Amino acid sequence: MNVMENLLSERIKSTPPSFVRSILKTAADPNVISFAGGLPNPVSFPQEELLVSMERITKTYKDKVFQYSITAGLPELRQYIANRYNKKFGLNLDIDNILITTGSQQALDLIGKTVLDENDGVLLEKPSYLGAIQVFSQYMPKFHTVDLTDKGLNIEQFKSALNNNIKLMYAIPEFQNPTGLTYSAENREEIFEIIKDKDIILVEDDPYGELRFNGKHLPYIGAGRFKNSIVLGSFSKVVTPGMRTGFIICENKELLKNISVSKEASDLHTNIFSQYLIWDYLMHNDFEKHIAKITELYSKQAQAMLNAMDKYFPKSVKYTRPDGGMFLWVTLPENVSALELFPKALEKKVAFVPGDPFYINKKNVNTMRLNYTNADCDTIEEGIKRLGELLEGI
Repeated sequence: MNVMENLLSERIKSTPPSFVRSILKTAADPNVISFAGGLPNPVSFPQEELLVSMERITKTYKDKVFQYSITAGLPELRQYIANRYNKKFGLNLDIDNILITTGSQQALDLIGKTVLDENDGVLLEKPSYLGAIQVFSQYMPKFHTVDLTDKGLNIEQFKSALNNNIKLMYAIPEFQNPTGLTYSAENREEIFEIIKDKDIILVEDDPYGELRFNGKHLPYIGAGRFKNSIVLGSFSKVVTPGMRTGFIICENKELLKNISVSKEASDLHTNIFSQYLIWDYLMHNDFEKHIAKITELYSKQAQAMLNAMDKYFPKSVKYTRPDGGMFLWVTLPENVSALELFPKALEKKVAFVPGDPFYINKKNVNTMRLNYTNADCDTIEEGIKRLGELLEGI
């Protein structure tokens, strides 16, 4: 046995390596058109406004922005989040329903650390966000997956999966990663009716909800009416990802207190300078106008990708048409492995994420994820044209 194997915990040995990290390294060649990452467009970063806020908070709050702070997060930022969600979704949140985290990824880790024991049941969409699969895998649960349809969860599979002593349910109802699909209002209501009396934790991950460019915003499945409802939010997609400022909204304050204990043990608190900076930015700028600018940009990029796919992809290839967010999902003919196509795509200087890491224990699947937010429209068309040439040969 490898000596290192003896030194590693079972927890880390059960955690899959980041597939996307390795792909991004492979696609680092500046000549490669990459649809592989999940990167917001840098054009959307309010750099000048943040510079103004940076100077203002340093002068106004002085040593407070450089000192240790409280685990729960900057009270003013937490109150802003509570007020925003109360207004937008008709919730009844206060500051004690909000915990600031180091991005949504830390939120997932803290929830797993707080509630999951080995072999606990975790219910996921199929496919699901690879970062959630990776982080929950550390706690060695039993995963149970439910197929996604264009309306949301397959309800019959969902009912059946709940018979497996599910403790935690994780879902991305709005512009799901990786598929770009959105649960319908009816599907959300069906899910709520099924779980409303069950003693499980519902995590609705919502990093993309603000990025809607078609249709109307829909209510959450559980927020405001399900006792163990958790909503995850983030400023990464609407202000800047580098600040790593996310948040947990939890109906159950006792549960959130325990998550906060896990947070304190992990890192004491999230970067306080970033929290002050984002709060000041939000206080002094038109945030809704900024979001509208991003969604207008992403709408054009998504449409450019779809138009190019309509033009260059063979009819045997299917793909989703998202109403917002950052991704769409491509389904190739049966028995075609997207993973095996990847090196051939790199030869054509174009990259994507094969579907494999978005599933539990599935290999050589016939799906791939494409990101449309980090390339201009002309680059998108050229990249899709190259992919189309590759797909014509399958």
